[in-house]
Amino acid sequence: MRPVFYCFLCFFILLSRASFADADHKSRLDEILADGVLKVGTTGDYRPFSFKKPETGSFEGFDIDQAKALAKALGVRLQLVQTSWKNLSADFAGDKFDIAMGGVSVTLERQKTGLFSTPYLEDGKAPLTRCADKDRFATFADVDQPSVRVIFNPGGTNEAFVRENLKEVQLVPWRDNEGIFDALAGGKADLMMTDAVEARLQQKLHPDILCAASVKKPFTYVEKAYWIQRDTELAAFVNQWLHLSQKDGSFDAAVRKWLD
Repeated sequence: MRPVFYCFLCFFILLSRASFADADHKSRLDEILADGVLKVGTTGDYRPFSFKKPETGSFEGFDIDQAKALAKALGVRLQLVQTSWKNLSADFAGDKFDIAMGGVSVTLERQKTGLFSTPYLEDGKAPLTRCADKDRFATFADVDQPSVRVIFNPGGTNEAFVRENLKEVQLVPWRDNEGIFDALAGGKADLMMTDAVEARLQQKLHPDILCAASVKKPFTYVEKAYWIQRDTELAAFVNQWLHLSQKDGSFDAAVRKWLD
């Protein structure tokens, strides 16, 4: 009987330790609620999702409104942490924020280190060019030519798309993600590959100067979502909040304000 008794005793001890470990475990969601602060990483240079106004230093955009709504749903204070597309992954890995919001594209590389919310927007890469050239770049073959100069901002999915897919073009790196559109308008390059939603916005902001190229559909399929530190409880809360906002009309109101 003794061997059986000792087996049960060992099992009970291990089970007790596991129970105590579970009781001691605090999820990131628990920590956010305890600290009273939600830290959101955002670049501040990607309209209409996240833009930092130079005159005031304040942020605005679709995902800034969403970040405010998420913090309100949690009952905590919002702290915006500025990052850049080049440093986004390093800042995420460095635990500088709880969640990244601001037009973040879903990629498998990012999925390796964090969790994504349910996607809230489907998009894809498309050319933005001067209006005089909008019919010149109607297909991928029209774009990938040795005579075509393609401007891009370092870091992020725009550069990744250009380097991985455009083999014949002249590459024009441009570090200022806001000034890049003026550079394109001023003839520093022939086009910029970006998300179709941004191409449409820049067309509105630069009427008769910049236009989304006359492509039938974007060259890729891209989803926008919120990139969450690897915590299932926090991800579950974000997804439930997002789901309810899409049902109660608040999500659609933000879409009409910023994305239509």
